[in-house]
Amino acid sequence: MSAENDIRDLLGRYEMSLNRSDPELSAACYTRDGVFMPTRLPTIAGAEMREGYARIFEKIRLNVEFRIQELVIASNDLAFALTQSQGTQTVLATAEESVESNREMFVFRSDEAAWKIARYMFNKAE
Repeated sequence: MSAENDIRDLLGRYEMSLNRSDPELSAACYTRDGVFMPTRLPTIAGAEMREGYARIFEKIRLNVEFRIQELVIASNDLAFALTQSQGTQTVLATAEESVESNREMFVFRSDEAAWKIARYMFNKAE
């Protein structure tokens, strides 16, 4: 498989982890020292990744789809992607559903012969 296909597969697994509210799978998509910088929430890094996603999934349910806008393989072990996601978010406490639309930037690193998310941040597309 090519690096591009591996990264596309990784983004598919990450999307699935969000839509299934699966903190184990979400954390497994990151490098050991990965960093997640969500909008309006504290940064989550490294060993805190699984617990950070668990806290998020206790509050919301997502149904999103990522579309890759740009994917660049910079070297044998470094790549980045710009994506847009679209879908819905449901606040579990109130069952209120809203449109979820973001722009994302992913930095990937090949870690132990597999591509993983090294850095991820997003903001609202509006």
